[in-house]
Amino acid sequence: MELTRPIRTTQSDPPSSGEVTPLDGDPVAERFHFLVNAPALFNAVVTAVEWDVFRHLAEHPGSSLEELREFTGVPAHSLRVLLHAVCTTGLLERRTDGTYQNARAASELLAPDGPDSWRHILTGWKEIYYPAFSQMSQALAAGTNTALAAHHGDEPTLYCRLAHNPELEAVFHRSMSAFTLKSLDALVECEEFATVRHLLDVGGGDGTTSNRLIAKYPGIRSTLFDIPSVAQLAGSSDAGDRIQLLPGDLFKDPFPTGVDAVLFSHVLEIFSGDQITELLAKAYAVLPAGGRVFIYGYNVSDDETQGWYSARLSLYLNVLASGQGMAYPAGDYEEWMGRAGFSDVRTLRGYPYEHGLTIGVKP
Repeated sequence: MELTRPIRTTQSDPPSSGEVTPLDGDPVAERFHFLVNAPALFNAVVTAVEWDVFRHLAEHPGSSLEELREFTGVPAHSLRVLLHAVCTTGLLERRTDGTYQNARAASELLAPDGPDSWRHILTGWKEIYYPAFSQMSQALAAGTNTALAAHHGDEPTLYCRLAHNPELEAVFHRSMSAFTLKSLDALVECEEFATVRHLLDVGGGDGTTSNRLIAKYPGIRSTLFDIPSVAQLAGSSDAGDRIQLLPGDLFKDPFPTGVDAVLFSHVLEIFSGDQITELLAKAYAVLPAGGRVFIYGYNVSDDETQGWYSARLSLYLNVLASGQGMAYPAGDYEEWMGRAGFSDVRTLRGYPYEHGLTIGVKP
């Protein structure tokens, strides 16, 4: 993933600090040097996104500093400093004549402006996720999401408190929706959904997943179950009567009956194992014999040593969002499904961005 790996111009380039150390050439040391500078470089990249630098260069490759200054309207020196920073990531390239162009990764990842654009993802991470990480030591030591104090309200999770700030809540769900779309095609293509008739989409957010599923499978209708402020975001869907919105509390309110499948997509990571087992038991109770439950989301590697996206999500959950949960290994979900009564439990692996799909059947 180009956005997160240290980039060298050539294999023979020295470390960017200019010093030669006994670890020179060690890939872990190289990653260290990148990581300690990454917070500043991340924000430089997001600033370039906000100023439409990547989109402009996609349309006008080979723009000069003066042309970029005229386009962005920022002081020449400030722009020069920003372009230097972004060039060090490799996402921008400076030609020998002093003009600039996008690297291939920037053209593909940062220039587009569709609903799945990285523009929306990075803005959400900048505005919500990463400011909270300054509280990581305190939050992890306390075992609770102390960074939540920065958000107005007395609710125990970020998702509920964002209802007090509709503008920021919209940024958050736009970011979540964009990232969901990055991994959604693989879920939608799963043939298991072809025989589903009534899906309960638990924690379905703004309806991104349900909308894609009903577009792919004409025989599906979906009930989207989420907290009231989030369900309102899904109210703009043009899916007609094939998506029903059901605001409620995942733990306090009963799940609706009459469904033959329950989907937990990017929601169970928020909770503890006991809470996940409780939600799976609620799903089991409303399903008929042969009904299926689907869990789609991040899976940390089985040995819990691999997964950049999983690590970021797990830290965010514990520092800010809910004070618990993580990107669990697939084996954990399989065990919790068994406890809830499901059989024929299996996990489909290899999905984009460290995702997996765990499926269980009610006997």
